[in-house]
Amino acid sequence: MNIILPDYKTITDGDISLDIFKKYGDVKYYERLEYEQLPEILKDADVIFCNKTPLNPETLRYADNLKYIGLFATGYNNVDIEYAKARGIRVCNAGSYSTNAVAQHTFALILGFFNKTAQYDSFIKDGGYARNNFFSSFEYGLEELAGKTIGIIGAGSIGQTVARIAEAFDMRVIVYSRTVRFPDRYTYVSFDELLERSDIITIHCPLNEASYKLFDDAAFAKCREGAFLVNTARGPIVDEAALCRALKSGRLKGAALDVFEVEPLPQDSPLMHVPNIILTPHIAWAAKETRQRLLGIVVDCFEAYLHGGKKNVIV
Repeated sequence: MNIILPDYKTITDGDISLDIFKKYGDVKYYERLEYEQLPEILKDADVIFCNKTPLNPETLRYADNLKYIGLFATGYNNVDIEYAKARGIRVCNAGSYSTNAVAQHTFALILGFFNKTAQYDSFIKDGGYARNNFFSSFEYGLEELAGKTIGIIGAGSIGQTVARIAEAFDMRVIVYSRTVRFPDRYTYVSFDELLERSDIITIHCPLNEASYKLFDDAAFAKCREGAFLVNTARGPIVDEAALCRALKSGRLKGAALDVFEVEPLPQDSPLMHVPNIILTPHIAWAAKETRQRLLGIVVDCFEAYLHGGKKNVIV
């Protein structure tokens, strides 16, 4: 088989080996192909393993032998699913590989904001602590999470894990989800009620037509004044221009984003110049252990396909 990995650099920088694919056939590895390169390079592919590479009628127009697409991701919006279905191409994703890592990063962002760890680190290194007359300093202020209400958007595996961590901090947990999974465990509320009651709002839902720019000017206007927003899900769920307005006006106390409408985030993005925002480069999922687990899931799905089985099949 001719196997192509068109964006392997999104999975490993050398710390994880992808040599396992060599046992299945002739493998070609590319750090990240440009869009215009894809049709010619993918034309001989029997199998494609990728993360974010766009796979659609244009990029696959010469790929007559393509039989399988394995995704290094849970989301599959980079693949034209109807096109794949019409051509009989098996598409498999990798679900539930990053639950713990994303939940951990969510709370790293929350704790970083409310405990001001980065600011106090700089305060000491810049000599502020040495110049202080007291053993402690309240320059930036801290807040307890206990007693705060956290509103979780999405009750999948990540949302549930975030809820359990929040409960360990003695936070009040409320949930908005299109699917009510555990009605006896969590307090489910409407979207508007979650906005009105939450001190912290954290997003853990998929990107689809219903969630696209779910957080716009109207949503931020309904938020409790002084709320804090976290997005580790998908960038386009948040209207970034509306978020900038909410932060500048003080409607939101702060925000933390790991995902963006355009990635990488442009250097001239307005998000660079708004107050009280923490930005990380889409790394919530990227712990080494998480990526190793992801690779294992992708291989397992392909093995199932080769032996006539089905695992994580989208089409």
